[in-house]
Amino acid sequence: MTRREFDGVTIECTQGDIAAQSDLDAVVNAANAELRTGGGVAGALHRAAGPGLEEECRPLAPITPGQAVITGAHRLPNRYVVHCLGPVHGVDEPAEQLLANCYREALQLADGHGVASIGFPSISTGAFGYPVEAAAQTAMDAVAGALSGLGRIRLVRFVLFGRGDFQVYAGALERLPANGSVSP
Repeated sequence: MTRREFDGVTIECTQGDIAAQSDLDAVVNAANAELRTGGGVAGALHRAAGPGLEEECRPLAPITPGQAVITGAHRLPNRYVVHCLGPVHGVDEPAEQLLANCYREALQLADGHGVASIGFPSISTGAFGYPVEAAAQTAMDAVAGALSGLGRIRLVRFVLFGRGDFQVYAGALERLPANGSVSP
């Protein structure tokens, strides 16, 4: 695990299963536009949460790239699931801005619901084809840039399934400036 603190908020990276983060108030789903069960993160979270998650998601769909919505977590060990639709690399533009919006909107929604801890997967890097190195840097910059506007969140965890992704995200975290602020 790699961990850094910025103005009372801890950002950390760990390798693991996003659906098994029992110490977090909320986890983030790398969702599809219809908020349905899919492959990767969406499939893992929906399977663990049970059919109630898809039922709760149905009236919230469709969402657009960069948008986030929040639901209960159902059978997951968390209170909430924040669903973000990341950009499809080479299709949805401006991709970097849309990806950053996912992280910012997820943090704002979670903070508004009293969440103190939240876990993110690597959004858009699976079937959506976003390069992991670019996605990791965008994610870290967006999260670090949003921290000053948050009131309740004290822990942001990036939960990476594979060792390679973990190493890339940990490197991006280590490159953040000491004060955590980055230019928008």
